[in-house]
Amino acid sequence: MALRGGGRWARLGSALRGLGSGPRDAGLPPQHRDLRDALRKIIDKEINPFVDKWEEEGQFPAHKVFKILGQAGFLGVDKPTEYGGMGLDFSYNIAVAEELGNIRCGGVILAIGVQAGMATPALTRFGSHELKKQFLVPTIAGDFVACLGISEPGAGSDVANIKTTAVRKGDEYVINGGKMWITSGSQADWMCLLANTSEGPPHRNKSLICLPMNLPGIHIAKKIDKLGMRSSDTAQIFFEDVRVPCKNLIGEEGKGFTYQMLQFQEERLWGVATALIPMETIIQETIEYTRQRKVFGQPILHNQTVHFRLAELATEVELLRSLLHRAVALYLEGNDVTKFASMAKLKAGRLIREVTDSCLQFWGGMGFTSEVLVSRFYRGFETDACLPLWLTFLSTSRRNLGDEAHDIYL
Repeated sequence: MALRGGGRWARLGSALRGLGSGPRDAGLPPQHRDLRDALRKIIDKEINPFVDKWEEEGQFPAHKVFKILGQAGFLGVDKPTEYGGMGLDFSYNIAVAEELGNIRCGGVILAIGVQAGMATPALTRFGSHELKKQFLVPTIAGDFVACLGISEPGAGSDVANIKTTAVRKGDEYVINGGKMWITSGSQADWMCLLANTSEGPPHRNKSLICLPMNLPGIHIAKKIDKLGMRSSDTAQIFFEDVRVPCKNLIGEEGKGFTYQMLQFQEERLWGVATALIPMETIIQETIEYTRQRKVFGQPILHNQTVHFRLAELATEVELLRSLLHRAVALYLEGNDVTKFASMAKLKAGRLIREVTDSCLQFWGGMGFTSEVLVSRFYRGFETDACLPLWLTFLSTSRRNLGDEAHDIYL
């Protein structure tokens, strides 16, 4: 059904024409804007011109990109200044995360998230001064590439079910087992490894260990060929009698599971923030394409179904942003935002599937090619959309946390 005259259709048309035309950082504090402007310059100069090549090659040069980001301070926004960070509050992390959404592939965004917000929080909070000097400082500076060793072939969402062991022998741990789906695994200098360090209840027998990736017995079995997120190298890794000093333990032995659960709130919010601009970009590029692409003598955009759907999706994205900002504001005030963070992450996962799938349909045959961004994000975010589910409710269920950890921490 085609759009015809009338005030309602005119207003809707004006709304779609105005989408994305206002200030992208309207309402942000000046400090947030300055940080985002500096990051955007790096993205436009050092990252986006090369993403097509990296997607084809199945890997981006993590050391080179992270060094550029590290020198500018973007790998330690909320980390202590003592270790090379900026020492800013979490709202700045969210501002940076949202700006990272301007990177035109999801794989690089994902790897930056692991480097800055997944492999290092427990080390920052619970690690010894010596460990922070050895691993955190060069990671913030971009000299080291970090990875997170949690998932295994039989334990992804069910973190408590991991089988990798780290057995204490003298002043060393001897590690055996394997990890799966390790982002930056083939390029990493060290891994934040979760392993079973004792027998006993599965929520109290795990520890986090800083594991250098150049030790004898570490085997990178393969770099996994993925449907989406292709520029992010993802590895399967095996450990065979790998010896690491006991001093590489992060915090207390047996507290690794709890440490990992504690950082999920920030991980969820960070992930939501990175999804906003990709969705807005896809919607905007779809509007522009359907405005100039004519079918049966008129632009595709002039069909009510297309017009309505794009307006609806744009509204949903803006509502998600409001939920994110509310959750962040509450978090900065010291509130437990597990519920709101979980809601936002769940909504983001579902919405990005809706946006990419709906917009792809309006591109017709062009949407089936690799030449358009909507196709890349469809492959990347559709296949990665399971993440919100395990990060949201599985990770906070009483079964997965155990009664004590659930009651105390969540």
